[in-house]
Amino acid sequence: MNLNHLQHRNLTRLVSLVSGLVLFAARPESRGQGVTAAKPSTTTPLMALLDRFTAADVPVLGPGESEVPAPRWTNAPAPPANLPGKGLAQHPMLFIGEGYNKMFLVNKGKVIWTYSTGRGNEYDDVWMLSNGNILFTRMQYVAEVTPKKDVVWRYDAPEGTEIHACQPIGLDKVMFVENGLPPKLKVVNIKTRAVEVEHALPAKSADDPKTVHPQFRRARYTAQGTYLVPCLGLGAAGKVVEYDKDFKEIWSYDIKSPWAAIRLKNGNTLITDESDKLTREVNSRKETVWELKPEDLPAEYRFINTQTCTRLANGNTIICSRGGNGKGPQLVEVTPDKKVVWVLQDWANLGPATAVQILDDPGIPESPGDSEH
Repeated sequence: MNLNHLQHRNLTRLVSLVSGLVLFAARPESRGQGVTAAKPSTTTPLMALLDRFTAADVPVLGPGESEVPAPRWTNAPAPPANLPGKGLAQHPMLFIGEGYNKMFLVNKGKVIWTYSTGRGNEYDDVWMLSNGNILFTRMQYVAEVTPKKDVVWRYDAPEGTEIHACQPIGLDKVMFVENGLPPKLKVVNIKTRAVEVEHALPAKSADDPKTVHPQFRRARYTAQGTYLVPCLGLGAAGKVVEYDKDFKEIWSYDIKSPWAAIRLKNGNTLITDESDKLTREVNSRKETVWELKPEDLPAEYRFINTQTCTRLANGNTIICSRGGNGKGPQLVEVTPDKKVVWVLQDWANLGPATAVQILDDPGIPESPGDSEH
């Protein structure tokens, strides 16, 4: 190897090292909760946790569980033949839905773990954390349970209020929205029990209890330290509002019935409009860059309704649907060009789909912005 070649190689290494340090130093930090916006993980940490849910000491029914009544869709029609994808084996996933208070953990085409919370309403949000615990909302409360089904934290909604959205911020904090008069966004430290953030959100009425239920659903804390809040029931039309750490409005987008909003890694916002069965991606200038409606798909693959979706690392989008109590698919996965690659219509094993977390996707769920669900 000649001297010029060696010098050139060393110089290349030095430039690469300096560039990496500059990029690291320029990485934006979250504001408001002191959580650094982590670089998305290239590993799938949740997959290493699944054995905990099938261990011999995991009970069939835990101390905090209450079995649910038999589902209403036991006589659901057979799904269409030759649906795209691998059925339950397509993705390992954590799956919940309104209308059936049993959550399902799926791996290698089988349900490997369930958690039931009896009668009442309703599952809306769920997360598996990097420590294996499951964080979820059930309208009357938000709770965290272990794979062994022990409840490690629970916050009960005060009388006249409801909780439909939650998000882990690190392993010690949980953000949630408490629908009420007035509704409030809160961040609670589950170790100290301290309420670290509490802020009233806009409401359609200051005193009408009938307006409480439809106020807010899938709110999210972003990697930039802002709060992205879909305002579902503010009047004739809803909107998605982004607040800074001081709850100053910094961005909004008008849309009929926003049930969920996710800030994507590309900076765009992915919104689910429940009323129009619409999933729309918009940029910061409020321009539509991608959109999916049921009529964009072949008739046999169309979802009946939708509340949330998840964006995968490969760019595909999975639409969740309550499925009309057995009449249609629960999950539909499409490519950016709207090619259908997976349709899950399995009412023998699962219930309606309000939300799904895909477990073999990269990222740390409790790191804001890492998980796009």
